[in-house]
Amino acid sequence: MIRDMTAILYPLAANAELALSQPKARAAREREAAAAAGEAVVFTTDVVGPAFATREAALDAYAGRLEDERSGFTPAIEDRWCKLVEHVVVEPGRTAPLAPVAPTFQDGRRWPAPPQTPPRTAWRLLVSYWRIASAERPLEAPQARKARRSSRELDAATLRAMARQPLRPVEPQRALDIGLFETRLPENPSIVVPDE
Repeated sequence: MIRDMTAILYPLAANAELALSQPKARAAREREAAAAAGEAVVFTTDVVGPAFATREAALDAYAGRLEDERSGFTPAIEDRWCKLVEHVVVEPGRTAPLAPVAPTFQDGRRWPAPPQTPPRTAWRLLVSYWRIASAERPLEAPQARKARRSSRELDAATLRAMARQPLRPVEPQRALDIGLFETRLPENPSIVVPDE
């Protein structure tokens, strides 16, 4: 018996709100999404909607979209492109994260006791979708190392701005099917041997 392969069908939209309410199409792969959009697409994950004080309130608000252990509801595999995440709520007036804690080395303990009250958190909906490249925000600038190797000249200010961007992978991460100190034999790639 041959079973059809199931994959998540991510919505295609200009932003996360539209992906949630009225996507243009749904696609599992980038080329399918680009064909449906008629232009380049970028896979992205954004937070959408209001913040909820409890997980239960968020599950009630997004009933039918998320797995709910209370009712036993589980969305179909192709509809699993939403999930709930818990964010720490930043206190008003605080813009920087908490400062690092110095070790104390007192009473046989290395670190001081943690604060008695945990930080306040809120639950938000995280939506993964194919974003149309020309919509709202443009595609990200090229990585600095790629731009330096290109033939066009870049001024120092542009290179500095590109270097301050968060690190992004050059290509999607492949599944780690062999260990760090292992290699495949050139004459037979199905055999993995230790690398010396």
